[in-house]
Amino acid sequence: MLVRLLMRYLRPYRWLLVGVLVFQLGSALAMLYLPSLNARIVDQGVALGDTGYIWRTGAFMLTVSLGQILAAVVATFFAARAAMQVGRDLRNDIYGRVSGFSEREISRFGAGSLITRNTNDVQQVQMLSMMGATMLVSAPMLAIGGVIMALRQDVGLSWLIAVSVPVLLVIAVLIIGRMVPLFRSFQTKLDGVNRIMREQLTGVRVVRAFVREEIEADRFRVANTDIMVVGRKIGSLFVVLFPLAMLVLNVTVVGVIWFGGIEVDNGSVQIGTLLAFMQYIGQILMGVLMATFMTVMIPRAAVSAERISEVLASESTLAEPEQPVHAATVPGEVSFEDVTFAYPEAERPVLSGISFTARPGQTLAIIGSTGAGKTTMLSLLPRLFDVTGGTVRVGGVDVRDRELETLWAEIGLVPQRPFLFAGTVASNLRLGQEDATDADLWHALEIAQASDFVQQMEGGLDARIAQGGTNVSGGQRQRLAIARALVRRPQVLLFDDSFSALDLATDARLRAALWRELPDVTKIVVAQRVSTVTTADQILVLEDGRVAGLGTHEQLLESNQTYREIAESQLSVEAGA
Repeated sequence: MLVRLLMRYLRPYRWLLVGVLVFQLGSALAMLYLPSLNARIVDQGVALGDTGYIWRTGAFMLTVSLGQILAAVVATFFAARAAMQVGRDLRNDIYGRVSGFSEREISRFGAGSLITRNTNDVQQVQMLSMMGATMLVSAPMLAIGGVIMALRQDVGLSWLIAVSVPVLLVIAVLIIGRMVPLFRSFQTKLDGVNRIMREQLTGVRVVRAFVREEIEADRFRVANTDIMVVGRKIGSLFVVLFPLAMLVLNVTVVGVIWFGGIEVDNGSVQIGTLLAFMQYIGQILMGVLMATFMTVMIPRAAVSAERISEVLASESTLAEPEQPVHAATVPGEVSFEDVTFAYPEAERPVLSGISFTARPGQTLAIIGSTGAGKTTMLSLLPRLFDVTGGTVRVGGVDVRDRELETLWAEIGLVPQRPFLFAGTVASNLRLGQEDATDADLWHALEIAQASDFVQQMEGGLDARIAQGGTNVSGGQRQRLAIARALVRRPQVLLFDDSFSALDLATDARLRAALWRELPDVTKIVVAQRVSTVTTADQILVLEDGRVAGLGTHEQLLESNQTYREIAESQLSVEAGA
């Protein structure tokens, strides 16, 4: 999975990688050449007292060292550039995939996990890309080239290489094998920390209202401790790995000095040759250490690549049709034909046998008890979910046959819990239509009964809006969300209990303005208050996911027991108040 992901995203930057390989090759060759020059200085310059040779060879060594440093810097620059671009492409693709998910896929992964996959997991793959590019040539070159050059210096001490390298590899394999499940557990627990943090920040008002600060703090403390324990285990393995590697390196160097000193004493090896052999031993083990470090990074990056690939491989249930219909045949018409819908793994359907038709320009109100399926009905129109049975038509065409962009362009949705983005009043309203003029925005605000309080805000249309609209009241947030939908100028307007935070007078003025200013727009209103739906052309009564009645206010009062009970209960409450 990791290899396929890297090959896919590194392919566009193959010329950068070629540059990395070339300069890393040059850097490695220079490093391998320097110990032999050092040996010549000792054996020919120092031993014979040839000062001129020392200066000439030393100057050449300095030139080679500067070239090696320059090559390493250029290679690292190219590797960093390629890795950063890979990270950018991965984040873009994950965001593009997630933005096309339906509610079903988002619920399956979880918002916190999706955020982690697009940040921390991408960072792990990005880091491996950079380190892999910089060490891809240097590590094997130092190890293999070091062995060749060491054998050229002294074959008699080569047995030290044959012992130390396998020992180092065995240590690395044993420790890294224990790291893989820990890395997988670490990423999962990181998801949990992000999820809890996100819930607490989003629901901070609820936490404080119910005085749950201590309980939520304990909940976060447990998740934080869990990830700390796993991280500590990973860290302890790192603590063991590198000291053991240095121990092998130092013991090998001591062995070279011990056994090499015996050969020098016998006169079979010169001192310079012994020094060069020691340097080559260091380079060999350094190459093995670099490869070990890469191997340590691979398991975590592999886990991250697996999680990223899981997102990229997930197809949205809201797939575009093979031959999409671009235009509506009956603009503004909405109809349900024997619609059934059930959530995945639910025991029974939320909606069953729903049928109705809202003509262009009509107002259809949906009323019913909590959990009757009203919000689910509205979610089927813009294809936030797909029906499990029957047909939903918008503009006279099955929504599953419509091009998604054109379908969404015809619908303006005001959700049950309106969400405002960080920015200004104008930037939020222009989400509906980017090229809307200030006059269009003020007109929408007037219809939504929001122009008065926007004018009183500092800056008017340029007034600051906090993330989620937390710096405005619930009623103001609802009216701004309604204005945002109006700016879109849709053919169908969906109001999901969007007047619940308004007082009766504001509710009445807003509905009167909507009906007056938008006579040709089909309006579907989910409401809890009977007073909100009395003027609708049709009222659909939902009970346990089924149609319990359909007609005008007067007709339902006469013929529908469920609607009559709802109306009488609200009237009695209002009379008592």
